[in-house]
Amino acid sequence: MKSLTFGFATTIIILTACNNNTKESKINNDSLKGTTTEPANASDASNMADKVDGPIKEIVGQYLRIKNALANDDSKGAATAGNDFVVSIGKMDTTLISSVKRKAWDDLSEDAIEMAEHIGANAGKIDHQREHFDMLSNDMYDLVIAFGSSQTLYKEFCPMYNEKKGASWLSESKEIKNPYMGKKMSGCGIIKEEIK
Repeated sequence: MKSLTFGFATTIIILTACNNNTKESKINNDSLKGTTTEPANASDASNMADKVDGPIKEIVGQYLRIKNALANDDSKGAATAGNDFVVSIGKMDTTLISSVKRKAWDDLSEDAIEMAEHIGANAGKIDHQREHFDMLSNDMYDLVIAFGSSQTLYKEFCPMYNEKKGASWLSESKEIKNPYMGKKMSGCGIIKEEIK
């Protein structure tokens, strides 16, 4: 009889403890509701998306300016676009980015800023700019995959760059204009992916 009473008492204690944890969890979740960046309704979600999409569109535009300047062997134009890229990233209101995408933004934007700053600070050193553009292109691909793009983009690839290790870039056009080889091998490359 003692073991039956003991077993019954243990069950009640366990159930009570589990029930308290559930209530405590509910309280914690309720208290966090005011601190999330998630939209309250569909209209708010649409407004937040518009406020994120605008800066993303501008960032992509500045990236494409860097790409086009390098494809035309225009180191000064690439430097100007690199500096403008940094300004564009700074315009993003990160409080509007969903918590799911926030870590991706933090990681990608920090690295992209560093690469663009190198491009901006090295007018006249096009080979150095192209090295940083290679790394910036990887970040931009990840950014576009995570946040989308308002335009169709193409991931293109040059097999000759970097001692034939190759490098990718994003383009707004199917026409290959190679930013790594410039005018000497403008058409060198292939389309690897269409991003919509």
